[in-house]
Amino acid sequence: MKNDTDLTFNGGGRGKKSNQKLKPYFVMQYLLEATDQNHFVSAKNIAEHLKAFYEIDAEVRSVYRDIKEINKAMLMVEEKIDIYEATERLEDDIYDEEKFIVYDKSKKGFHVRRRHYDIEDIRLLAECIYSAKFLSKEQSEMLSDVVCKFVSEEEAKQIKHDAFLVDRVKTNNNSVINNITEINEAIHRGRKIKFNYLKYTISDIKQQVERRHGNKYTVSPFALLINDANYYLLGFEDKSQKMRTFRVDRIKNAECLNKPRDGEDEFSKIDLKSYTKRVFSMFNGKPERVQIRFILPLLDTIIERFGTKDTRYIMEDNKHFSVMTDVEVSDQFYGWICGFGNKAKIIYPEKVIEDFKSYMIKIQNMY
Repeated sequence: MKNDTDLTFNGGGRGKKSNQKLKPYFVMQYLLEATDQNHFVSAKNIAEHLKAFYEIDAEVRSVYRDIKEINKAMLMVEEKIDIYEATERLEDDIYDEEKFIVYDKSKKGFHVRRRHYDIEDIRLLAECIYSAKFLSKEQSEMLSDVVCKFVSEEEAKQIKHDAFLVDRVKTNNNSVINNITEINEAIHRGRKIKFNYLKYTISDIKQQVERRHGNKYTVSPFALLINDANYYLLGFEDKSQKMRTFRVDRIKNAECLNKPRDGEDEFSKIDLKSYTKRVFSMFNGKPERVQIRFILPLLDTIIERFGTKDTRYIMEDNKHFSVMTDVEVSDQFYGWICGFGNKAKIIYPEKVIEDFKSYMIKIQNMY
């Protein structure tokens, strides 16, 4: 009795050939991996590949037939047309641009021309993945391998070479992706999570340790935010009864709990755009409406920092402008102002100005 899973057929009177039903798929996969606009393979190359890797005996003319059927199937799927219209189009030269796989007479070989993404799209995705500080080096390389499946192997090598040239400070926490899964589940279900939170110690700067002597944080999660290549969790913490942000790469052993979350009222009062601008730009402090004067060449820098929503820009003179915006006033904010030297000056409110003076005197007294 014939086995239903037997992948064989009668090969035109020459006996059964194994794996013939899978041959078109292997042909397509090889073309996706080995070809692009600069790399071509001949039908003979394809037949040799099928024999070497899958033990499939293939004649050159059968490879041509497979490619024709692949083009027909791709056209039917992408254009949502039936097999008869697809066949007619592929027989007409004016539709050559619609072919997924094309033959180049000068190169005497085939290559995949139509892809959903081009190399620059994938290069950008790979660079974004690798630049993410919240992913470990191993995770970055694994995810880059995934997106590089959309281009040829040669293009993938080029992308990885370009993307990985610059070394970056990255987390050594390899559980980030699992933690993000738990956090997202809790957000969508409206549940609390618990986790350990990590920190560095001066005794061993290469290995993070658990805060609170290993006691877990219990948090009601509301949003995941990205800032400066870091991933943050915004949530309402049980212990402090406040909205807080946590670096996702410092979260360990995240676990979704079967407890409804708290802090809905507090979260409803937050405008995420202004919140991230205040908290991530200036590092947690007392919210204040401030006015700062800058030299005119800094306008691009300040707009990129504060945006334009709920922020007022005023032309002071032909060399200066001022910005009126909400920030969280803290030592980090004052340090940021100091970084501009005499190119920036706080001009309102008076209390913030006096606190800034005290901050500078405190630093001066250290020297």
